[in-house]
Amino acid sequence: MKTLNRWGHSEVEVPKIKVSDVMTSEVVVVRADEKAKMAAVLMDKHGVGCVIVADSYGRPIGIITERDLISRVMAKGLSAEEVTCREVMSSPLITIEPQAPLTTAISKMARNKIRRLVVLDRGKLVGVITERDVLRVAPALIEVLTSRREVEEGYVREVQAGYCEVCGEWSDDLREVDGHFLCEECRGEYSTSE
Repeated sequence: MKTLNRWGHSEVEVPKIKVSDVMTSEVVVVRADEKAKMAAVLMDKHGVGCVIVADSYGRPIGIITERDLISRVMAKGLSAEEVTCREVMSSPLITIEPQAPLTTAISKMARNKIRRLVVLDRGKLVGVITERDVLRVAPALIEVLTSRREVEEGYVREVQAGYCEVCGEWSDDLREVDGHFLCEECRGEYSTSE
């Protein structure tokens, strides 16, 4: 079903991409009573920008990002060897479920002005989704949306070489428009004549 946007144009439906399709499943966890230096060491060792802070039962209770270490430890002249992860972490966690739509994750990050969401499945830590994860799939998502729009408008992206069915000229860029293979020039004339 097509919907109309606020300008009255039809919108292409966004593919149903779930958080679990994009998230990072390998999450680095640190205990709340560990020193902040351990969080920094783990981030460096695993090449990640955050660690999840867990309580003594292993339940996620907070997150420490590189920014947290800079603003809450270094900028205040504190020693990462003396401050605990509990003192540095951001809490409460802002979470999302793995089956949630990617668009919900994007909205939640924007609304909360954060770059990461912790992914919980029935309270169990299963991953983290970051702005970077979203940006990684953005080109493919844009390609899908562009392809759908072209199909809606009668275009097919498959390029073929041959003679244009309107002008009869050879083209290495024939595309099907309403059942006819047209060169670029004739496609342009076709779209302006509608």
